[in-house]
Amino acid sequence: MRNLQKNLKNYLEYCKNQKRLDKKTLKAYRIDLTQFDTQLPVNDILAITPDILENFIAKLHQEYKPKTVKRKIASVKAFFHYLEYKELIDRNPFYKIEVRFREPVILPKTIPLYTIETFLSTMYKQQKNAKTEYQQKNALRDVAVIEMLFATGMRISELCSLKVSDVNLYDRCILIYGKGCKERKIQIGNDDVIHILEEYKSKFQTEIGNCKHFFVNQNGKPLSDQSIRRMINKYTSLAAIDLHITPHMFRHTFATSLLEADVDIRYIQEMLGHSSINITEIYTHVAMSKQRDILTTKHPRKDFHI
Repeated sequence: MRNLQKNLKNYLEYCKNQKRLDKKTLKAYRIDLTQFDTQLPVNDILAITPDILENFIAKLHQEYKPKTVKRKIASVKAFFHYLEYKELIDRNPFYKIEVRFREPVILPKTIPLYTIETFLSTMYKQQKNAKTEYQQKNALRDVAVIEMLFATGMRISELCSLKVSDVNLYDRCILIYGKGCKERKIQIGNDDVIHILEEYKSKFQTEIGNCKHFFVNQNGKPLSDQSIRRMINKYTSLAAIDLHITPHMFRHTFATSLLEADVDIRYIQEMLGHSSINITEIYTHVAMSKQRDILTTKHPRKDFHI
């Protein structure tokens, strides 16, 4: 069986059923490999040569940023490793290709801590001043969502997929299923956060019981990432914050704040669920940026007149 399309289909099924990759990763693989198929001049997997792959990679560099190119190459490489593993090809054409290019370091965007405080204060005020029970419940849930994001540094996809059985408020422990179905546990250390989560769980007990997810809407359906994004935009506007805030920025702020508080980067890696410390080390660039700002503006040498 040398047909490229048939092998691509089999590979994606293999990723779904045997490797158990999550939906977002499968979607990215499908997009990247479909593009690979449409741009190739041949349809026989044995006819794919290093020259053909080099031309494909060159076109990618013309159309995309380095980070996207790196991902697309990784998708195609994984496919060829599969072909080799299944003994469908004798030699992997990638072995004769050396792919090296420098990705620009893109620093994670964080939220100033005073801005988070303003944001949360606005949310609590909305909850306190809500005129109807419906508005009060919505505001309560919104506060619980943001407190959970900032307290744990979890991804928005992880928060939306939390089951009620994953959240043990008595032990203050959250079980998170991250990328690649990897589990990690994280503690919530703040009493106020625990209190608001307990209040939310009590008020939404019926809705939570209906769908088994921890974060739900008032129709008893799991909360979606789109609804959380809309909610963040709403409170950003209400608080008159001149910053575009995304759910992931709470994760970045969580990590950077801990690093600036001298928490060992290995603990931060574990809490974020990063498979490699190299991924977590991006936050050291943010911390160094902060250090540079402090030493430029606060060091007494700036006031010397010599």
